[in-house]
Amino acid sequence: MVALAAFSVILAILGSSIALVLAGRWVAARADLPATAPERVPFSGGLPPEVHAWNRFHARYYVMALLFLTFDMEMVYMFPWAVVFRSEGTVAIGEIFVFISILALGILYAWRERSLGWS
Repeated sequence: MVALAAFSVILAILGSSIALVLAGRWVAARADLPATAPERVPFSGGLPPEVHAWNRFHARYYVMALLFLTFDMEMVYMFPWAVVFRSEGTVAIGEIFVFISILALGILYAWRERSLGWS
């Protein structure tokens, strides 16, 4: 029974993937593609791009990205904790308190080092 359901899901995914690829090819064949290079340049709101797509970013953007990933991963670890919270009891409360304390120390360190400021 489970194998039949899994097979039908795989078959549906495969069928929809093939349909999307064929539809994309059909639309691309019918589209009037621009012929000149300036017409093929991507634009933002009708304006030509100011910088190249491979432009370097300042290091502060990477710090912000790492902070975002840190708190994104926090949610990845907190969901399983929330699932087993009732069965573990006070031990789970202590563990999540330690986990959040370590993250809070990281934020306080970043704040002290002025990593969160843009200037």
